[in-house]
Amino acid sequence: MFVVGCGQKDEKLCKYYIDATYNADSQTLGCEQSVLYTNNTDNALGKICFFLYANSFCEVASSKAYFNKTYPNGEDFGKIEFESIYVNGQSTNYEISDGKNILSVTLSNKLFPQECVKIDLKYTVFLANVCHRLGYYDDTANFGNFFPIVCVYENGGFVKNDFALNGDPFYSDVADFDVRITFPCEFVCASTGQKVETTENGVTVARCEAKKVRDFAFVLSKKFKVLTKECDKTVISYFYYNDENAESSLEIAKKSLETFGELFGEYLYPTLSVVQTNFCFGGMEYPNLVMIADDITDNGYVIVHEIAHQWWYSAVGNNEFVSPWVDEGLTEFSTALFYEKNPEYNLSYSEIMQNAEETYKKFVEVYTKINGQVDERMDRNLNEFDTEPEYVNITYTKGMLMFDNIRRLLGDKKFFKCLKNYYKTFMFKNSSAELLIESFAKSAGMKIQKLFYSWIDGSVVY
Repeated sequence: MFVVGCGQKDEKLCKYYIDATYNADSQTLGCEQSVLYTNNTDNALGKICFFLYANSFCEVASSKAYFNKTYPNGEDFGKIEFESIYVNGQSTNYEISDGKNILSVTLSNKLFPQECVKIDLKYTVFLANVCHRLGYYDDTANFGNFFPIVCVYENGGFVKNDFALNGDPFYSDVADFDVRITFPCEFVCASTGQKVETTENGVTVARCEAKKVRDFAFVLSKKFKVLTKECDKTVISYFYYNDENAESSLEIAKKSLETFGELFGEYLYPTLSVVQTNFCFGGMEYPNLVMIADDITDNGYVIVHEIAHQWWYSAVGNNEFVSPWVDEGLTEFSTALFYEKNPEYNLSYSEIMQNAEETYKKFVEVYTKINGQVDERMDRNLNEFDTEPEYVNITYTKGMLMFDNIRRLLGDKKFFKCLKNYYKTFMFKNSSAELLIESFAKSAGMKIQKLFYSWIDGSVVY
């Protein structure tokens, strides 16, 4: 039995060991994964639950929304199939439920607080032909959210979010990753973490290690060119294939890292990969890696936004399904701050805020005409937003306007103190709407909770 008393009560990170082999002919990823899980809760556990984001592209979960963007070659499906699951070396029972998104692994014995268990999973990920975070298309194969990840345990149970049409329904604890990726040598690999590659007999093996990250992702392409630049203790790599302004893209990534480090606190990882890829929306954030859609022509805005997520999502986590504004609203506001601090890009903070206010007013006007009213509540689950415009305007645009309002109320000295303290307090932890608000109130030394909640509950109107 691999069950160990871990002594004094301290938080021990989950450890993931993944050996993945990419087959370009069948568009599959064969994986052997070991998870060392320590029970950091106060309860004895009889099972461990994993989220299967890879099944978000299976026939049951897939949606025809955004069909032309997501499936340019026609509808296609992906999935994850398990060959075996072992607990401490012994075969065990498991169940896949909740619309194929939750894997529950039964433990042979109760796992008491501070005890550790080893779970081995052997599975195959079948990629859909799709322009999304997990799938393959003409230029790239994207591997975002491809592996079973342990659900966050809080309030007496594992958090089991639904699949969602809008946004990013992700929530995870930080963990340590040791990942080996095997793929044909004509491909170039961009990944989370520090990477060492060896090539032999037409096959490349990339060994990737990442400490204290809440997810792991990689992208493969035969077309990648790579530019690198150092920023303090971090090596930034730009993977691209059709960017005529690649040097400028790399430079704005570097300036983003520098600017946010000064405003919020130091970026704590040795690598950052900015990856141009086939993607149906603007971009997607992962620890140490951001995906940038190859059809974006915004002179770097998406790059700045996704890199801001390295602070708000990657370092400071939150349940993106339950309160998406916590990271997205703050990230969009942080993007506006970047342009305020870097006027050479000819996009002013005041201009961004004015455009945001006009956009939000127009959204309210149009939705009121169509529906007779508009729901302006910010704090709702992803699946409570009926349309993409509603999700974007409430989560991103209104979230940004809220933080601008808080800034003007507090003044810059107190406001930036709040941001830095929030980052320092919740770095490598999970925050929430309530914790963010209380953190700001404490740092500001002011009772500003009601102001936050008036925005969140829809009382503030334009």
